[in-house]
Amino acid sequence: MAVRRTRIGIIGAGPAGLMLSHLLHLSGIDNVILESRSRAYIESRIRAGILEFEVAELLRQTGLGARMDREGSRHDGTNFLVNGRLHHIDFQKLVGKHVMLYSQHEVVRDLIAARLAAGGEIVFEASDVAVHDYAANEPFITYNAGGAARRLDCDIIAGCDGFHGVCRGAFPAGTITAYDREYPFGWLGILAEAPPSKDELIYANHANGFALLSMRSPSISRLYLQCAPDEPIENWPDDRIWDELSTRLTHEGFSLKTGPIFQKSVTAMRSYVAEPMQTGRLFLAGDAAHIVPPTGAKGLNSAIADVAILHRAIAAYIKRDDDTGLNGYTETCLHRIWQIERFSWWMTSMMHKFDTHGPFDTRMQTAELDYFLTSTAGQMILAENYVGLPLH
Repeated sequence: MAVRRTRIGIIGAGPAGLMLSHLLHLSGIDNVILESRSRAYIESRIRAGILEFEVAELLRQTGLGARMDREGSRHDGTNFLVNGRLHHIDFQKLVGKHVMLYSQHEVVRDLIAARLAAGGEIVFEASDVAVHDYAANEPFITYNAGGAARRLDCDIIAGCDGFHGVCRGAFPAGTITAYDREYPFGWLGILAEAPPSKDELIYANHANGFALLSMRSPSISRLYLQCAPDEPIENWPDDRIWDELSTRLTHEGFSLKTGPIFQKSVTAMRSYVAEPMQTGRLFLAGDAAHIVPPTGAKGLNSAIADVAILHRAIAAYIKRDDDTGLNGYTETCLHRIWQIERFSWWMTSMMHKFDTHGPFDTRMQTAELDYFLTSTAGQMILAENYVGLPLH
């Protein structure tokens, strides 16, 4: 078995693993990424599109912001559509910040390009990945690549391998408490060759269910409809999708721009947090430790926050033999994560149709929307959370 030594072994080449690798490289800390999928697969996987203010700033500060600023779109606010009336939330006016619309797969492409250009090692299509001896402070990872068994010795293992990865499952039995909520609906998401119908997002609360108008480029629209979590995609031919989007998004002066749909899928909604996020020298980050419904646009952003925290802790440990940050990693992350979970849960609960709601619940939902969309204090709370909490 071929054996390689590095300081940090990273499992997963999504935004969390790639950004952690990039930050460690800038700190002069050797690392290797193991990824089960191909480069082509992860670079084409369409996910989130909104980058929080501090996440976008981090990309710029670490040399990754040029294409984002050139091809992405700055959004100084967003829109909420309730009872046919459009409410604009002005982030810049309320909290002096903005967000960037720049798709997750573009961030991944930029990170991969930067890592490879700097001589970073990413092992794509690594199979049979397993973690070992992380409790004894002598961790190593075994895997297969290129038809051969391999071993990676390291000081620390970062589990950035997503909800279905191997790292969380490697925690000793009974050591993780899982906080989980599955929502009684999903999102039907589409990508269409159609210019965006609005220059900023529209979150729509409608009697038929939630809808979201988003975009990926000046010629590509990203749109969503609330549906059953197990909805067969065959139930939604293109004409029905456009009709329902037009119904849920209609308001004065609005015209929905349509075009050929080239991707459609149904995603179930859930909230999930695993506590703790570390055991021995194995640390979880991103979707490996927590999931949020996409309503609040927090998935990628919370993953980047985790690895920003983990990077600082690793750097202190390796450069100054200070393990305070590593020992406190779970507590530091969870303080932020639960705030993000709360915001995503609140946005999801406020904007979606619940079949279990009676007349009273429906009126309470309307009253809550009315407060947050018409009160300056309410709008500031919404804006502060949407543009993002500090990365610590």
